[in-house]
Amino acid sequence: MGLHHVAYATKDLEATHRFYEELMGFPLVHAEQDERPAPDGGPTGWIKHVFYDIGDGECIAFFQISNMGEQADFSTDLSKSVGLPVWVNHVAVRATPEMQETVRNRMTGAGMKPLMDIDHGWCQSLYYLDPNGIMVELCADTTGFEPDPEGALAVIRAPVPTDASA
Repeated sequence: MGLHHVAYATKDLEATHRFYEELMGFPLVHAEQDERPAPDGGPTGWIKHVFYDIGDGECIAFFQISNMGEQADFSTDLSKSVGLPVWVNHVAVRATPEMQETVRNRMTGAGMKPLMDIDHGWCQSLYYLDPNGIMVELCADTTGFEPDPEGALAVIRAPVPTDASA
């Protein structure tokens, strides 16, 4: 079993499409459109739901909606609007160093710089911010990491430092 898709909101499908298909290189593989009465009895609402293949049949998907119960000023970003650093909530896509370089060249050509480029020791990550304020990581394993459930559980249960400088 694996990830089928994750879905996020967008206010601009054209900008989202350009970012994911043209710049990231993820092909658009499916789209749906539906109209239905608004939940509050207002004007008829509509939904557009689009899917981009990020590899191995797994997808990143986006909803553009109108009159479906959304707040007029809703935010599409995952972190900043809730008071978190932009890097906290993000999507990481498996990549190769060659894919990272191809995407870097496309982005540079479009005038976009990486948000971050970090060697984590076990992987090399290249980060971009999409038009919706969602951080996308292209993650290329270097050594990778060995699964260590006991060590991971120890981290979860370890006390949190009380001194902010610790």
